[in-house]
Amino acid sequence: MFSTKSMKKILTHWIFSVIILAVLMAWGFNDPFVKQTARLKSFDLIQKYDVPTVSQDVAIVEIDERAIAQYGQWPWKRDVIADVIWRLREAGAGVIVLPILFSEPDRMGGDQALTDALQNNGVIIAQVGTTQTNRNAVPRGVAKIGDPMPWLFEWPGMLGPIADIGEVADGVGVINTAPEIDGVVRRLPLLMRVGDEIYPAIAIETIRVAVGDPSYQVKTGEGGIIAMRIPKYQTIQTDANARIWLRWNKQFETVSVADSFESLQGKTIIVGITAEGIGGVIATPNGEEYSHITTAVSLQTIINGDTIVRLDYANFLEYISTAIIAFILILSAAYAPYWLIGTLLLLIYSGSAYASYFAFTRHLQLWDISWLYLVITITSFHAIFNRFVVEFLQKQQIKKQFGTYLSPDMVAQLQKNPNLLKLGGDSRELSIMFTDVRGFTAISEHYGKDVQGLTKIMNRYMTAMTAEILENKGTIDKYIGDAQMAFWNAPLKDTRHAENAVNTAIKMLDSLKSFNEEIQQEGIPAFGMGMGINTAEVVVGNMGSDQRFDYTCLGDGVNLAARLEGQSKTYGVQIVLGPETAQQVRSNIDVFELDCIAVKGKKIGVKIYTVGRETEHHKQFLESYYKGDWKKALKNLEIAKEFHEDMIGYYDNMRSRIKAGKPKDWDGTFRATTK
Repeated sequence: MFSTKSMKKILTHWIFSVIILAVLMAWGFNDPFVKQTARLKSFDLIQKYDVPTVSQDVAIVEIDERAIAQYGQWPWKRDVIADVIWRLREAGAGVIVLPILFSEPDRMGGDQALTDALQNNGVIIAQVGTTQTNRNAVPRGVAKIGDPMPWLFEWPGMLGPIADIGEVADGVGVINTAPEIDGVVRRLPLLMRVGDEIYPAIAIETIRVAVGDPSYQVKTGEGGIIAMRIPKYQTIQTDANARIWLRWNKQFETVSVADSFESLQGKTIIVGITAEGIGGVIATPNGEEYSHITTAVSLQTIINGDTIVRLDYANFLEYISTAIIAFILILSAAYAPYWLIGTLLLLIYSGSAYASYFAFTRHLQLWDISWLYLVITITSFHAIFNRFVVEFLQKQQIKKQFGTYLSPDMVAQLQKNPNLLKLGGDSRELSIMFTDVRGFTAISEHYGKDVQGLTKIMNRYMTAMTAEILENKGTIDKYIGDAQMAFWNAPLKDTRHAENAVNTAIKMLDSLKSFNEEIQQEGIPAFGMGMGINTAEVVVGNMGSDQRFDYTCLGDGVNLAARLEGQSKTYGVQIVLGPETAQQVRSNIDVFELDCIAVKGKKIGVKIYTVGRETEHHKQFLESYYKGDWKKALKNLEIAKEFHEDMIGYYDNMRSRIKAGKPKDWDGTFRATTK
């Protein structure tokens, strides 16, 4: 069983975004409804930017409200339609297309007039695929290379015009459309089948009649129909199902049947019904259009030869590229800077949109970016959100872990860049400080049994001292009764850690002075303080047990810092510096050499220092002292003391040591017997 912590870790890992990507890709592999619809809508959006063109070849004659008012209610007696044909012929019109179904005899007796008008007069009429009947269909001969039949749209039946009319019309074309999965007409099949017979769409039938060919040719491969042609016309590229994409940027001159036809000379005419309640309407990428507009658009698309292309391998290429791009973004979201992730997303969104636009406007190729948008939006934003959650939790952990012993600014730096923090053991040079209260007995006696009062004054003292440490890039390690431990150069790097530690000690003494002035006015005894600072390479990190741990440091250098703090009382100074600390700060801070001492528990001595300016007299004293020339050392001590009035306690201690006599094994190193 997974724990809550384990589940959180799994759910916020970048691999979980990869799993989501895999699920999305598996779902999209079979081209579900959502994916198809989004793809088609993206094609519609691209085509919105297509430049409208006015047709010079095709015009529309509308049976509109004015025509109904002039000729009476629909359906008209067919001699009225015959009259419209003759009027168009008199105006010099080209091929005339009547996408009207004459499947029943005219009950008003106008069939003969219409038959006469259709006879060898360049007129194409309609038939329609149906699921209810198969009557009077007019197939057209097709020469086949390969077998196109399995690839063609199939209807159970075809309803054509009555025999008298169908036999005299120059062409009969199918007016059915093939809406996409969302009900919008974007593609039109040029050939359809009923059983073993093939029927042409009315648009391609119009071109056949115009060029005077008796039949069609179709070439089929293993993947479906490759192309079709009318022998006297150019090859028409179709998809595997003999469909062409309609380019809906076409605009057509439109006149009413009630108007003059003088402007229609030489144009192919499509007669369409637009009167209210009787005109057929279909859904197109441009919104609702009358059904005869589909015939006009498909015809003009074929005439222009600007058939829109959807490459056979487009789906596969879009699918693979989406997976690759999404995976790259997931990795970027996990590791790259946020500005780079944002830039990548912006480039991918805008770049793919422009590429899709460019491919259509320059090459009439349709490329789907909707699937890419969907996948990268879900996966990359999920990965970014996961990273945000991880970083937020990490920042909260850092704040919880370091907020009590680092300054807010340093905590903010760690939160901003957690890589600055290396948890666990890390060997690093630190400057370590120990402090202790001097005169604590007097303070404790002042409060007597008032433990709460003693606690409050100690808290005030610690607050004042801690403020200086935190404000000067220090890290509070721990409080030990009335003592403090702090260090510099961890967890954040500090190239001037020794100098910052010593300057902090000086500022702490200034702060202690102000603190004492304040509490003495309250009748509280003044606080004294001793400090030891040592610079050394130690191990720093989270240490402790599984149940409880602290961020601390360990090493011989830490022990020496603690011992130096203890020696501050012995040498009568408030600050004792280790040798490496003094070496690193002496270019900017005056240091005063105190002694060479082997602290308790050590055999090898180290030189110790305090903050202050040395004189030649002091150097002469130390020189004779280290050599064991006790007499000369005592003489030099008295002289040096006159020039260092602030070091009287130190010199008194050294005088007592000299008068106590030189050890037999004196090697210039004093060996302490107390901490």
